[in-house]
Amino acid sequence: MYLDLVFFINFFFDFLILYATKLVLKETTSIKRIVLGSFFGSLTIFLLFLSLSNFILFICKVIISILIVLITFGKNNFFSDFLYFYLISIILGGFLYLLDINFTYQNKGVLFYGSGLGLNLVAVLILSPIFLCFYVKNSKKTKLQNSLLYTVEIYKDEKVYRLRGMLDTGNQLRDPTTGKSVILLNANVDIPISNYFYVPYKALNTEGVIRCSKVELVKICNVEFSKCLIGFSNDKFALGSVDCILPSVFKEDL
Repeated sequence: MYLDLVFFINFFFDFLILYATKLVLKETTSIKRIVLGSFFGSLTIFLLFLSLSNFILFICKVIISILIVLITFGKNNFFSDFLYFYLISIILGGFLYLLDINFTYQNKGVLFYGSGLGLNLVAVLILSPIFLCFYVKNSKKTKLQNSLLYTVEIYKDEKVYRLRGMLDTGNQLRDPTTGKSVILLNANVDIPISNYFYVPYKALNTEGVIRCSKVELVKICNVEFSKCLIGFSNDKFALGSVDCILPSVFKEDL
C-alpha cells in the first residue's frame, strides 16, 4: 500500500468536494481553510489501521465530516454546508463508481469479472474536476432560475387564478396610457375576459400590440400589486411549467 498516494488522492477529492460546495453555496471561505479541511479529511486513512466495527466506523466518519465542514466553513450555515458536502460527495462517488465499472471490470452477460487493468488514475484526476465543474455550473443555473420563480395569485372578476410566474428583468412592458406594468400570460393559460384593449410593444427588431385586461389585484409572496395588467401571449413559453412572466419593476418589492 502506498500511503502517500492514498493520502494525496483523499486530499485531492476532499478539496474538490469542499471547493464545489463553496461555489454552489457561494460561501466566502478562503482557499487556506479549504486546504486545511481537506488535509484534516485526508487523515481518515489512518482509520484503515484500526480494528473498528462498521457501526463505530460510520459514527467516526460522520463526526469527521462534521469537523471538516466546521473547519472549512464555520458554523453559520452549518446545515446547508453539511448537506451539500454530502450531496456532492455522493454525486462524485457515483461518477467514480461508474468509471471504475467501465475501466476495471468486463462482463459476459450478467456476470462481471476483474479485467486486471485497474482504474486509470490519471483519467480520474482529470475527469473528476471536469465533472464537478459541469455540476456546479448547472446547479448554480438551476438555483438562479428557482430564485426567480414565484407563486402568483391573480384576482379578477371575483375569482382567484393561481399561476407559476418567473421574474424577467427584461420584461419592461408597460401601458403608455395608464403607466401600468404588464404580466405576460402563457398561451395555454385560460382566464376568461369580457373587456380588453391593446398595448403596443417593441422587442428587438419586432413590434406590435398585445391584448391586455385589467385585474383587481395581484398577490405574490404576500406582496400586493394593484397597478398592473395581464397580457395574453399568442405563443407558448419555452420555460417549462412557467404560466406567466412578471415585469422587472416587481423586483423592487419581491
